[in-house]
Amino acid sequence: MGQRLNRCLDAPVALPPLRRRLLLLFIMFFLWLYMFYSCAGSCAGLAPRASPAPPPLPELAGSSPEERGAAPETAGPISAFFNGSGTKRLPQAIIIGVKKGGTRALLEFLRVHPDVRAVGAEPHFFDRNYERGLAWYRDLMPRTLEGQITMEKTPSYFVTKEAPARISSMSKGTKLIVVVRDPVTRAISDYTQTLSKKPDIPTFESLTFKNRTTGLIDTSWSAIQIGIYAKHLENWLLYFPIGQILFVSGERLIRDPAGELGRVQDFLGLKRIITDKHFYFNKTKGFPCLKKAEGSSKPHCLGKTKGRTHPDIDQEVVQRLRDFYRPFNMKFYQMTGQDFGWD
Repeated sequence: MGQRLNRCLDAPVALPPLRRRLLLLFIMFFLWLYMFYSCAGSCAGLAPRASPAPPPLPELAGSSPEERGAAPETAGPISAFFNGSGTKRLPQAIIIGVKKGGTRALLEFLRVHPDVRAVGAEPHFFDRNYERGLAWYRDLMPRTLEGQITMEKTPSYFVTKEAPARISSMSKGTKLIVVVRDPVTRAISDYTQTLSKKPDIPTFESLTFKNRTTGLIDTSWSAIQIGIYAKHLENWLLYFPIGQILFVSGERLIRDPAGELGRVQDFLGLKRIITDKHFYFNKTKGFPCLKKAEGSSKPHCLGKTKGRTHPDIDQEVVQRLRDFYRPFNMKFYQMTGQDFGWD
């Protein structure tokens, strides 16, 4: 009896085949889970500690969701492990201006391209946040893979005196894009945007002149001053060759978006992927819209803050403004080698 008991205790316990497989799967899963979290923890330990997140930019806090754009991307060790989401890089191309020229439309159109990654919000780094440093600026950028272009747009750079030197200091090879528009129409559009936020502001006509009797234009008013493109361009040409700046026509961007986007893609060294098939003309808004936005299968038009109806402006004032801008426009045509047809 004792010998039989000893033999039973020494014999291996035979498990049914199904239970044996389940046990093996459980052991393998446990080992994989242990290795995964060990790896994630060690990678997080080796990575430099992230600095505290900067407070939200004041200029973005009160803007519409469309103007804010996408929030800067963040990725922890585990999500980065799964996503392989690339690297944050300083931008190789920047849309530097101009306000109310069509910069938002151009950026949204460009984001359709798979090799373009752009931050949606305007960073305002080279005019308002330069003291925060390049590391802060880089952290705002989206993650890119090898071969993709990082971009941002802040239209106020074009009229900021310090911006050219600062961008050149970051990289002399940065490609610059300027979207320009008839300066008279641009000024009225600028005023219309301000009027929508401050209905009690003076009339366009009264703001245009220092003295309406003498016809002296008030060039200190930003709506007028921005449109003196030749003056601002002179500052940029001190730091960048003219061939490194692409001038996009805001008017042609509306009439022929695919044509202008073709020029932009060539300038950026990208394959011409964005074509006529990506656009349709929205008659209600009066400008082209995307048939398919980035990351979506639905049509996409810019929001209600774009395409506002302009107020009626005294035609005598409009003509005086055209006369004022004409010599500056002619000089701008000569500098860029392009006739934008504003006269």
